[in-house]
Amino acid sequence: MSFFPEIRALGDSIAFHAKRDPQRLALRWEGRDTTYADLEATSNRLARTLSGEGVQRQQRVIYLGKNSEDFFLAIFAVAKIGACLVPLNWRLTVAEMSAVVADIDAHYAIIDREFEATWNEIAAARRLPARWIDAREPLRQWCGFHNPAALEVVVEDEDPVIVLYTSGTTGQPKGVLHTHGSFNRSRKSEHLEKAFEWRDGDLFLNPLPNFHLLHIALSLQCLYNGVAISLQKQFDPVHVLAAIGTERPTLLVLTPTLIQMLLDHPHAATTDFSSVRMTMYAGSPIALGLIMRAIRAMPGKFMQFYGQTETSGPVCLLRPDEHDLGNEKKLKACGRPLPLIDLRIVDPAGVDIADGAPGELLIKAPSTSAGYWRKPEQTDAQFRSGWYHSGDIAYRDADGLFYIYDRIKDMIITGGENVYAAEVENAISTHPDVAAVAVVGVPDERWGETVKAIVIPRTGSAPDVAAILAHCRAVLSPYKIPKSIDFVSVFPMTGSGKVSKKELRAPYWAKQERVVS
Repeated sequence: MSFFPEIRALGDSIAFHAKRDPQRLALRWEGRDTTYADLEATSNRLARTLSGEGVQRQQRVIYLGKNSEDFFLAIFAVAKIGACLVPLNWRLTVAEMSAVVADIDAHYAIIDREFEATWNEIAAARRLPARWIDAREPLRQWCGFHNPAALEVVVEDEDPVIVLYTSGTTGQPKGVLHTHGSFNRSRKSEHLEKAFEWRDGDLFLNPLPNFHLLHIALSLQCLYNGVAISLQKQFDPVHVLAAIGTERPTLLVLTPTLIQMLLDHPHAATTDFSSVRMTMYAGSPIALGLIMRAIRAMPGKFMQFYGQTETSGPVCLLRPDEHDLGNEKKLKACGRPLPLIDLRIVDPAGVDIADGAPGELLIKAPSTSAGYWRKPEQTDAQFRSGWYHSGDIAYRDADGLFYIYDRIKDMIITGGENVYAAEVENAISTHPDVAAVAVVGVPDERWGETVKAIVIPRTGSAPDVAAILAHCRAVLSPYKIPKSIDFVSVFPMTGSGKVSKKELRAPYWAKQERVVS
């Protein structure tokens, strides 16, 4: 199932390119360039070091640290001994991280000194053998005395290799199991997709957090294809814009929120984006006003990914030729499925429904996750009869384009009518005084709940509520128009960089119990 038959397990990709083109650039990190040959040899040394520390096949290794070369050394070293890496969301509270550590039952931890106080609190309740890393003693130095030859370890196709915990926007985080096979099958689907184009000399700029599937999936896809990655420790618009100007990357990945932050920064107006051939974005639905603004501001092509942590990679693409400023309806779509992937829209009884009608999106993909770590009931509930139940409300149009309306649990029911927040957000986002908008349901004695818009004003503007409502009335049915608008300077965010609607709703529902029939 591989484009490169030699690549069967996750660690094989760097070994393949190290043999074929050893001096090809693999990673760029804070001024240091790492070739594929160096990445292969050093990850082999680290694999031997971890094995010597007692880490065995199918055991879990925690990683707590921001983006760095060390993170990729850890991914491949752990994969090469048949173990499983668990990147912790460093934006979580100590209590939230402790719950993940307890749930995953890890055997070893690699911890950046930046998080020493955090880890000490966690380790007080659950001690683990751990290796500290920092600028003075990175993993490269720790493992440097070991043999650079690969270990002879049997790795099975369906062995878990990475566990990513969901952000918990609708409940307790769950550990999603990704296997060597699920990633490899995702590569097959991508290689049959004509929209992906990899060129010699490509440089992929990645500022996303390493506990996010989009970061990992795209990085692994790049390394599979012999593409170099320039890492940012974390997203900072100043540093990203500077890197675009000096490193001249050809490929860029951002979430919609980060696109907003990048374009809002004053340096964006003087940044030369001409080297960026493709900006890939995903992570949450993008507002119509924002993607139109991005297309005008950045001259390269755009491609939207739709997928979930459970799908190991994208299942749907809005391809570059579908990013048409002359077709606003198409810009609201999440695209069409990749090769080998099937999508269905069903009603609550699981029956397929007609084009144009909203229902739950079901996904059948060869790359789908093996399920949730030690949660068989939740695995059975979400993965049924070969279909993953996404929890997203979507519809398909007559041309075969899919559109995401909302999360099922975020849908607003007002007076018996369903209102999808994304539709209202798209309408408001095109108002010239609106920088960003989030729509939630708030309690109402008469209607059960009503639509509220929470708006971040565009810099230098003073939005008028009446003008925004008039703007909505031109494009929305009356029951979808917000009954109230609040203005804020920032939105609360989840650890994966999405707007936390749970936190936005909380103050309004604090004294009430929300009942949805």
